[in-house]
Amino acid sequence: MSNSAQEHKNEKLSMDELQRISVEEFKQSAKFPLTVILDNVRSMNNVGSVFRTADAFRIEHICLCGITAQPPHKEIEKTALGATESVSWSYYPDTHEAITHLLNNNYEIYAVEQTKNSIALSSFQINKSKKIALIFGNEVMGVKQDIIDRSHATIEIPQFGTKHSLNISVSAGIVLWHLFYQLTQKE
Repeated sequence: MSNSAQEHKNEKLSMDELQRISVEEFKQSAKFPLTVILDNVRSMNNVGSVFRTADAFRIEHICLCGITAQPPHKEIEKTALGATESVSWSYYPDTHEAITHLLNNNYEIYAVEQTKNSIALSSFQINKSKKIALIFGNEVMGVKQDIIDRSHATIEIPQFGTKHSLNISVSAGIVLWHLFYQLTQKE
């Protein structure tokens, strides 16, 4: 290997170099004003993945609704890898209860779904002065129409293949990263 290549060797960071905070430090830290609503999500692996993504971006809260599984559960932990301990969450038997609670606390509600008037994620501009709640729906049925009707708007991830949907945990990762990016950009 040449000196130039050796000088630029790309080594993985150690855990110390990653400078990860503890669960307690995470709980005390400032969060981004984003809440995730999981509306009747069937897969515990998807639930765990959303917890892990929420931890990665310091999301404020997750609302688990309807049939969505709740921690502690070993199937959730397989993908959450401990994020159920760091990310704040609550359970609502009905998604409408979660939406009502968030609306009463001045959240803007956005369903992530394909609708006639959905906003392409690439065109969506977050209002940094508002608290945002994002609804991700069931793996088969998506976000129900009565839930969409209570949302301020719908956001869609543009897709160009033969399938008309993405896995919910993939969708959550894409949307949360996009909004996190907007929230962290200087004006």
